[in-house]
Amino acid sequence: MDDEIIEISVNDEYTEAGEDSEQSRSPADDGKHLVKKKRRERLVRKGRLKQERFRAFMRFFLSVFFIFLIVYGSKCRGWYMDKSAFNRVGGNSVEIINNNIVQSYKILALLKNSNVPNVPVYMAKTDAIKKELLKLAPIENVYIRRYAFPARIQIIIRERIPAITISPDAKVAPVAFFTTDGKLIGREFLPLRPQYKTILVLSYGNKGDDYRKWNIDKIKQIEKIAKYVETYSKEPVEYIDFRNPDNVYVKIKTVNIRLGKLDETVFKRIERIPSILPQVKLVDLKVKYLDLSWEKVNYLKLQ
Repeated sequence: MDDEIIEISVNDEYTEAGEDSEQSRSPADDGKHLVKKKRRERLVRKGRLKQERFRAFMRFFLSVFFIFLIVYGSKCRGWYMDKSAFNRVGGNSVEIINNNIVQSYKILALLKNSNVPNVPVYMAKTDAIKKELLKLAPIENVYIRRYAFPARIQIIIRERIPAITISPDAKVAPVAFFTTDGKLIGREFLPLRPQYKTILVLSYGNKGDDYRKWNIDKIKQIEKIAKYVETYSKEPVEYIDFRNPDNVYVKIKTVNIRLGKLDETVFKRIERIPSILPQVKLVDLKVKYLDLSWEKVNYLKLQ
C-alpha cells in the first residue's frame, strides 16, 4: 500500500516538472528556434537546386557528346569496306570459306559485277552478292556475315557434292562431273580435290551414251550399281564403262565384269559375283572379262 502511494507521488512530481519547463521557455527562445529551422530549410533548398543544376548540365554535356560521337562514327572510314575489296584474293575486307570446288579468284571475278557497298557495312544489303554467286553451278547456297568494325564480310559457301566423274577413257582426265542432286558441271571446275571419292564413268557423250541427257534417276542407278558391285565383290569399283549403253562393263581390281544391258535383272545378276569371283582368282590364264550379261549363265572370257 505504501509503495503505490510513493509511485503516484513521483509521477505527479515529474508531470509538474515538465509543465514548469514548458512554461519557463521564453518567447525569445521560440524565435531563435524558428530562425534555425528556416535556415536549415533554406540550406536544403539550395542543396537540391545545386543538384538539379548539376544534373541538367550533365544531361546537356552527355547529349552533346553522344551527338558528336554519332556524327564522327558515321563518317569514320572503318565502317566502310575498301573500294578494291573485290579486286584481289587474300585481302582483309572479304573472307571466303568452305569453297573446295570453286576457287576464290573465280568468286571474286564474279563479284566484280556487284558494287562494293558505299554505306556502312552493317547497313549494306548482300542480296546482290548472293545472287551473283548462285550463278556458279557448284554452289548450292551462300551465307554472308557482315562485321561492322573494321568493315568486312565473310562469305560462307555451301557446295554441291560430286558423285560421278565423266571421262572418254580410263587414262584421260575427267571432262565433267555430276553432283548428288543430278547437276552436271563442266571441266572449268576440274580437277576435283582428292577428298571427293567419285565414281568414274566412261562415256563419249554422243549417240546412245550422251551423258548430257542423264537425269537424277540415271545418277542414282549408276551409284546403286557401283554399291552393289563393291558389296558383293568386296573390291572398290575402278570405273563403269557406259560407252555402249547396251553393253555396260564394271571394272574392279580382279576382273572386268560385263553386265550387258541394264534391265530389271541387273542387280540379281550382280548378286552372283561372290560365287564366281574366287574361281576367277584361281585361273592361271589372263581373263578378259567375267560375263554376267545372261540371266542364268556365267562364263569367263579369256584373252
